[in-house]
Amino acid sequence: MSREASQLSAPIGIQPPPGRPGWHRIEFRSLVPYLSFAVIAAFFSVVLYDKGFLSPGNLMNILRQTAMVSVMAVGMTFALSAGEIDLSIGATVALAALATALTLNRFDSILLAVAAGLGVGLAVGLVNGLVTTKARIPAFLVTLGTSGIVSGFARTITNLEAVPTIDKTFNTVFGSGDVGAISTLFLWTALFLGIGHTLLNHTPFGRALLATGGNRAAARYSGIRTDRIRIAALVISALTAAFAGILYTGRLHGARYTLGDTDLMTVIAAVIIGGTSFSGGRGTVAGSILGSIVMGMLNNGLLLLGLSVSEQMIARGVIIILAVSLSLREAKDN
Repeated sequence: MSREASQLSAPIGIQPPPGRPGWHRIEFRSLVPYLSFAVIAAFFSVVLYDKGFLSPGNLMNILRQTAMVSVMAVGMTFALSAGEIDLSIGATVALAALATALTLNRFDSILLAVAAGLGVGLAVGLVNGLVTTKARIPAFLVTLGTSGIVSGFARTITNLEAVPTIDKTFNTVFGSGDVGAISTLFLWTALFLGIGHTLLNHTPFGRALLATGGNRAAARYSGIRTDRIRIAALVISALTAAFAGILYTGRLHGARYTLGDTDLMTVIAAVIIGGTSFSGGRGTVAGSILGSIVMGMLNNGLLLLGLSVSEQMIARGVIIILAVSLSLREAKDN
């Protein structure tokens, strides 16, 4: 079959590699999260050999600390793969956490509390998706605006006060508990990994989402309802942010309007490092989770080295620039 014929027979929005060099480029890109993991682990294990950086206890602590970012990274993978972006996840975390804590304290029902938190995510995601698709405003601007609105609500409903949760069952299941030596936060991460990977890679919805992100016009001409796909991607992103807020509430035994404030940069870095294209059309949930763990290892290592929070933020910012540059450069080469 000729090269032209193979391109015509390829799925919409997914073109076959032009030749052997393309395969090499794809293979290298898919190795980036694993190479990053190996390099960071090796570096800190040597530099921090006396502090037990790779000890089982510290590794489980890293997984526990990165669980919320990992859950949000799953949702951001869907958003970026569809050619969108969600800048409102930090604000959604805070409002969902507060809604969960307030509902739990008032009605003493874990089910209602979780439903309230997820309801916040559903509402924010629908607003983001509908305004983006119907008003034809880029998701970057829409979610930047809703971030301010949602953050304002989070600050208003409790007058900047923290809301504690004293329900031991809730706190155990959604953050502070363990199953043997394994944190429940790690189990939630594994669950979202399995669901996200299956949905993106093994369902018609996932294929349609990747096609929409890769070439929206071609996907639309092939019969895919691209607006619905984009709305669904932003809803998924907001729902995962809301669930991260629920996990924060359980882990910290309470909620506060500042939850999620610094997570956006880390989530984007994790997803891009993991292999998801910033310009859409390619995504990997497993890579995003690994990217989240890489960021967690970096934060943990920098903390053990004695670096300040501001210095850690600088390091994360540099990594984001490098990761996005690599993604955009590859997209241009393709």
